Amino acid sequence: MNRQRLIIRISRDGIALSINDEGAVRYERYPMNSGISLAANMREALRTHLLLQDDYERVLVLVDSPVLTVPVNVFREEERDQLYHYTYTHQEQQMVMHAILPDLNAVAVFAVQKDLRQVLADRFVRVSYQPLMSSVWRHMYQKSFTGPHAKLYAYFHDRKMEVFSFEHNRFKFQNAYAVATPDDALFYILSVWKQLGMDPQSDELHLASQMPELKERALEFVKRVFVNSPTGEFNRAPVTLIDGMPYDTMLVWLRS
Repeated sequence: MNRQRLIIRISRDGIALSINDEGAVRYERYPMNSGISLAANMREALRTHLLLQDDYERVLVLVDSPVLTVPVNVFREEERDQLYHYTYTHQEQQMVMHAILPDLNAVAVFAVQKDLRQVLADRFVRVSYQPLMSSVWRHMYQKSFTGPHAKLYAYFHDRKMEVFSFEHNRFKFQNAYAVATPDDALFYILSVWKQLGMDPQSDELHLASQMPELKERALEFVKRVFVNSPTGEFNRAPVTLIDGMPYDTMLVWLRS
């Protein structure tokens, strides 16, 4: 069977697959074997997982690797690899790629394992790659125009937190932090808040996929704290009701 689209999400927590099956999105996680490489796991998934036995017109791979965001007006593709390896060391076995974020006037430079890319290229004709965070950045950027106050965003996934803010049609701040507790998250959030000179009385903190108790802790320092609810935001769209699907993947399907 030839289906239209397959999304493969690859992160430190494993491989997840989603397809549009007769009008409804299906989402499944692939049980990783920790004793073999990511590429070997992907090769085994292609051999055994039912969702991967069909042919697909388009395959999108969401990659959770360190991202370097570069203003589009200073980005030079011939300097891309050197700049990325200078910023993120020990990435020798990675293939550097980039994705243009036109509404943010930025280019996201990221890396994909060379072996993994080859495994997927051997199986599918059309494979495209983008940073896992791309859909979240774009969506929150569009939301950033509501209201007069500055906004700081924190998105939680795969045992880490992505913190970012926008100003004048571009990133004002973007970074990722490993967090294990609400105290960890709050420390980094407040550090960024102070660095950006945000007002604790009027400016806004928006949490997506938040950690338990974080909102209550944050309200001790920031007056306006909001927790994102995909089901409410998108009027209970079916994809928002899929158990376990990350917000970043939901947004890809919702924007399709």
